[in-house]
Amino acid sequence: MRHKILAYGSPALTKTCTPVGKDTTNIEQLINDMWETMKNANGCGLAAPQIGINKKLFVVDSKTTFDLLDEQNRQVLFHKGDNGIRETFINAEIIDYDDDLWEDDEGCLSIPGIYKPVKRSWSITIRYQTKNFQSITKSYSGTTARMIQHEFDHTQGVLFLNYLKPLTKRLLESKLKKIKAGKIQTRYPMKFI
Repeated sequence: MRHKILAYGSPALTKTCTPVGKDTTNIEQLINDMWETMKNANGCGLAAPQIGINKKLFVVDSKTTFDLLDEQNRQVLFHKGDNGIRETFINAEIIDYDDDLWEDDEGCLSIPGIYKPVKRSWSITIRYQTKNFQSITKSYSGTTARMIQHEFDHTQGVLFLNYLKPLTKRLLESKLKKIKAGKIQTRYPMKFI
């Protein structure tokens, strides 16, 4: 089932999420719904709070991005040997951020039409559970790591806007007010406050 994606301004997007338990009702259905919602919106990641679920759960698809890039861009944006992932992250905790930072444009399905450069760690190590609740600790780099950091932030109540300089945020105020008020058009269903 496709869900409406919460728009910027929704209080749910700024709350720290609670852990997912093995007894969480309909977790398998929720994960399937998140993948369907993300694909319908042509996204590369989606976190549970973006559909109003206050749980430490997100999905990431860097494989589609990898497949769409030419070889030269793959070498720049992806670590050697990384062909992208399609992964579900439950109760994720990033346990190490590399000091090597890089800047690239980011956008967000909850903040449509706004793309701004954000500095992120090139590599991270993350501990999480898969959709089958298998515990994994793994390192990711490049675009895959960027997508994971962006979605992980959602489970912490943090938006990519939090990383922007104050002047940049001020320049975006009118656009953000329009999003908050629902005065925008998207090709996917959204829920405005």
